[in-house]
Amino acid sequence: MGGIELFLGGVAALAVLSVVVKARAGVRRAQAAAQIARVGTSPVSLIGRVVGTAVVIAGAQWLVVTHSHNSALICAVLGVPALITAYTLSKAMTVTEIRPASRGRGQR
Repeated sequence: MGGIELFLGGVAALAVLSVVVKARAGVRRAQAAAQIARVGTSPVSLIGRVVGTAVVIAGAQWLVVTHSHNSALICAVLGVPALITAYTLSKAMTVTEIRPASRGRGQR
């Protein structure tokens, strides 16, 4: 075996090592991003967004109801959010597919 083969073997080994290190760093970054995403969707965060949205909708409704004498506008302002909420709740509570429980590793 000559010197050039040893050199090329060393370069190939270094390239493989570099790919492995980059892949592990990518996995760590993905795990960190997943952890950040889990923290961002905590129940407290969700409750805050729900309450904030409800305040905005209720404020808009209050403004229209107190300052408008147009009954069609009042019906629209009160009805549209109610329809959207009813649709969302109905869809969330409706079972659309029943799948058998999948067996993971270690379960028999």
